[in-house]
Amino acid sequence: MSSCTNLFGFTQYDGQCTFFGNGDTALPQGLGWFILIGLGAVFALVPTFLLWADRKFGGTAADSENFATAGRSIKAGLTACDIVAKWTWAATLLQSANVAWSFGISGPFWYAAGATVQVLLFAILAVEIKRKAPTIHTFLEIIRCRWGTAAHVIFTFYGFLTNIIVTAMLILGGAAVMEALTGVSVYASSFLIPAGVVIYTAVGGLKGTVVAEWLNVCIIYIALLIFMFQVYATNKDLGSIKIVWERLNAVAEKHPVADNMGGSYMTMFSKSGIIFGIINIIGNFGTVFVDQSYWQGAIAAKPSATYKGYLLGGMCWFAIPFTFATTMGLGARALDLPLTKSEANKGLVPPALAVHLMGQGGAFLVTFQLFMAVTATACAEQMAVATIVAYDIYKPYINKNANGKQMIMLQRIMVVVYAIISGVISVILLKLNVSLGWVYLFMGIVIGSAVFPIAASLTWAKCSATAACVSAVVTTPLAIMTWLITAAKLNDGVVNLDTTGQDYPMLAGNLVALFFSMILCIILSYIFPQDFDWAELRNIPVIECDPNSDPNNFEGEDSPEALEHVIKFTWATGGTLTLVLLILWPILALPAKVFSEGYFTFWIIIAMIWGIVASVVCIVLPVWEASDVIVNFFRWKSAPAAGGSPTVEESAHKGDHMELPPAPATRA
Repeated sequence: MSSCTNLFGFTQYDGQCTFFGNGDTALPQGLGWFILIGLGAVFALVPTFLLWADRKFGGTAADSENFATAGRSIKAGLTACDIVAKWTWAATLLQSANVAWSFGISGPFWYAAGATVQVLLFAILAVEIKRKAPTIHTFLEIIRCRWGTAAHVIFTFYGFLTNIIVTAMLILGGAAVMEALTGVSVYASSFLIPAGVVIYTAVGGLKGTVVAEWLNVCIIYIALLIFMFQVYATNKDLGSIKIVWERLNAVAEKHPVADNMGGSYMTMFSKSGIIFGIINIIGNFGTVFVDQSYWQGAIAAKPSATYKGYLLGGMCWFAIPFTFATTMGLGARALDLPLTKSEANKGLVPPALAVHLMGQGGAFLVTFQLFMAVTATACAEQMAVATIVAYDIYKPYINKNANGKQMIMLQRIMVVVYAIISGVISVILLKLNVSLGWVYLFMGIVIGSAVFPIAASLTWAKCSATAACVSAVVTTPLAIMTWLITAAKLNDGVVNLDTTGQDYPMLAGNLVALFFSMILCIILSYIFPQDFDWAELRNIPVIECDPNSDPNNFEGEDSPEALEHVIKFTWATGGTLTLVLLILWPILALPAKVFSEGYFTFWIIIAMIWGIVASVVCIVLPVWEASDVIVNFFRWKSAPAAGGSPTVEESAHKGDHMELPPAPATRA
């Protein structure tokens, strides 16, 4: 920074050129340990209790199909929460605020839009799973059934690689903030963060993770709303949109943004913002389409909840980077906090603002919010890895006759093993001094080439094994070469963590990974076509009887006929929303050039309303959908001891149970 005096008279920062560099932490170390261990234990017990209630009063069976697929009966609200939880990483909260702090309002927009479209488009695959492959447990079973063992092995490698990268990013971000705010060692956090979710993931399987994710999402949204109202409504140092606008204009004089129109933080004319947006869009296709945890969310949903849950989840998730980063990143700039670029890259913008606004309470809230974000995704990743090991390694290649009990036991063991492995990988990355931002931009280069073949496996009958395997395997090394050569050319032959982490090398590598593999796969599919009969996917076996895996058991909006209509609607809606978010909205914001006070107010009010609506949907809708289980629970609590507790079936006969899982008696 040019000088270390605060523009707005906050004298506590005069002479201070870093925010967290004076050796003091915002929270005492004991509180950090309490969040990691104490709150970790509390939030492990609550989902375990909710699971018990669901089994007792919701008619959920405890077999291997339920463990791996949550009974394929999750409703739309919980499916949406599942998406929001899985897609809210440490990076979502930290990196989005960093790009807001660095590039201004274009950063949060491109972060949110660039990572929402993948979920909206994945809604198409979610419906296709129910139409074409209703019995699957993992997306790799489709690849094995359709393209054989070689393709299965190749894409299993990509699947694992994605899980490892995502988990490492979660833990890197979470551990860095725990250390900055509380002084807890990053190495301790690397093991304690994944350890906290092992209990309910191992006990409840996929249903356990989905229930826990709802709880985590509630905390994330409540914290988001508190910070939002602090910055734009109530806090004495900011507290209004007008003051934020005035302060950002003043800061732009002192620290103008390179390549932004007028150096302003309040314009969509931002070269860095657009480059970041393109990398973000491309890189995130890999982490949705190649990540088993997104597929298992769709597998777990009721047929009619697939498209509703994914479209709703995508739009609700948009609010997290958009509203949160527009609040935290711009708020930190509007106070002229003495953050350095390296502190921002470590994801310390939200903690810095939280500490300024609310002191230790703010530091606790942001740490707790982050802990919830990290654990929500960690449990989904643990379950994803456990399911791949059980259904794509153990069952097909080691023990073809494995029964339900063996599968559950193996998945439980793998949840624990993966928690340890993910801690070790994070420690290695920390030792190599790799930052969260670098891993975030790099992931698309190594996994992007698998995106198109995986999407084609369920949507394009012509795509052949040769095309899928060759396009993925050939493109990944090409993308890595492009990335390294671009870095070397732009930096006089210097290739290190700094030069390879720059925008243009990352952009070049990401573009090659996604688009070259797509073009190659299409060309090879026409040269070596496969005429695949989708009916074959129905032969993928379930291990134990699950009525919800048979489309003939569904009626009304869940029926196969209804899904035929829904798939067209999902293509149209997903496609339209993608065009609106990526093209129409940014183009409509360009005529505003540098935002006037009126336009900035309009922009912030949209962000605030989006945040409030998303919070209400994700907190209230799952409770409303579970009202039958809640009613049964309170009936049981108030029933006289002699009368015993009404079973789900008894309640159903009285007309109280609104939506029973199909034929619970046969599954018990």
